Amino acid sequence: MQRSRTKPKQPGIHRNPDRTREAILLAAQDEFARKGLSGGRVDEIACRSRANKRMIYHYFGNKQGLYLAVLERVYENLRGSERTLDLAGMAPEVAIKRLIEFNFEYCRHHPELISLINNENLHRARHLRQSKKVRQLHSPFVRLIDDILKRGVAQGVFRPGVDPVSLYVSIAAMSFFYFSNNWTLSSIFGRRLGSDSACRRQRQHNVDIVLSAIRA
Repeated sequence: MQRSRTKPKQPGIHRNPDRTREAILLAAQDEFARKGLSGGRVDEIACRSRANKRMIYHYFGNKQGLYLAVLERVYENLRGSERTLDLAGMAPEVAIKRLIEFNFEYCRHHPELISLINNENLHRARHLRQSKKVRQLHSPFVRLIDDILKRGVAQGVFRPGVDPVSLYVSIAAMSFFYFSNNWTLSSIFGRRLGSDSACRRQRQHNVDIVLSAIRA
């Protein structure tokens, strides 16, 4: 009697579309963070995620579509983490201080965010401009900061006229520059700027600078 030949089943990850998509995104995030869009290889992403290239193209269309999905994912993770802070329930000055500290620590512990943003700026945001999701993520966040500022003005702790977008750009810029240039700055000034003590000092410095700029 002839035995029927069946192909061995693929690992469980292939039987769950959500898990497969997440595995692809995680592998792609690491690949693009290390090598950029140009240097990243779909073959490597497929191997690391245990998904074949056909599945990657099925979910994301092409390499550029996968890269954009990774960009959206890192921004979504950042905004999602910020939402857990409950800034709306804090006193205005406490809320801004907490936002500055959070942004600093997030940049410190998520170097992939810095690498991916740096890479997309090399492309002049050509891919990110195609994303409606990223703009939608930021709109309520800007409104939240604006509300904090208005509450601070009403309570007499903040000066009027501070633009919420400009404020957030300044907060993000200080943290981003510190970590995106940490190796070169450490070499130039002969300091271990990535050490715990140096990071604590810089985080407090950022808080002092921003609060001094917006206080009444």
